[in-house]
Amino acid sequence: MNLSTTGLTLAPDAAIDLQLHTIYSDGSWTVEVLFDYLMREQFGLVAITDHDCVDTAVPIQQRALEKQLPVLVAVEMSTSWQGKLIDLLCFGFNLHHSPLNDLAQDLMRRQQENIKEMVANLEQQGFTFSSDTLPTILAKPSVQQTNALASLLKEHGYGQDRASIGKLLRDAGYKLITNDPADVVEATHKSGGVCLLAHPGRTDGFMTFDAQSLDEFCQIAPIDGLEAYYPLHTPAQTTLYKEYAQQHNMLISAGSDSHTPEKPPVKYLLNYAEPCWNG
Repeated sequence: MNLSTTGLTLAPDAAIDLQLHTIYSDGSWTVEVLFDYLMREQFGLVAITDHDCVDTAVPIQQRALEKQLPVLVAVEMSTSWQGKLIDLLCFGFNLHHSPLNDLAQDLMRRQQENIKEMVANLEQQGFTFSSDTLPTILAKPSVQQTNALASLLKEHGYGQDRASIGKLLRDAGYKLITNDPADVVEATHKSGGVCLLAHPGRTDGFMTFDAQSLDEFCQIAPIDGLEAYYPLHTPAQTTLYKEYAQQHNMLISAGSDSHTPEKPPVKYLLNYAEPCWNG
């Protein structure tokens, strides 16, 4: 199929946002509402980076073509390193022959197995759920499943705060389900795409990178660039990541990580991310 970005040329001051999420993963934006917003706000280029959702890139491209909105083929893949979460943004991969989809499907399988294990263990401990509990949770995107089980426990009065519910889940066999970052980078490259490190400066459970840890990470996972511009980055972090990318001839990206209309997309300028996305 043709892509919504085929033949695209943009001015240096075009508005871009290369990390957005919809109901396909853990956002509240529908594709239709998000696209209408982006068109009203005259974005020149965007990326829908739903977590571990490679197969949804086809319908997103189909709708983007109908709307005449340039949308990069993209996904945000969940990985971990040294016990910390690390998200990788994968752009421009082949829609129909992508090893990334194999990784995403395997992650979903492992996530579902962990949910089944936790529910079974909770029931053995005396917790009771309705018969549709497990199928309902398993039908959700992988990134939503553990939170859905946590919400259910709270609704049933089995825990009233994050700490108590977290302990219940850990005792039931909770596992952090991710892919290996090196596998994601390799799959992206085999698919003809590029792989960038998302929000390297986040501190809420994610690996927070400095120059030394970036050097170490790039040794095991040869990423193509960094998301230097991100709402939670301090000015010093943005400068660090931009300079690191420039020194190592890496791509630079900019993304809001918008999941909801309450925290809408950000109009980053295309020239923030040059030479990554110009044309």
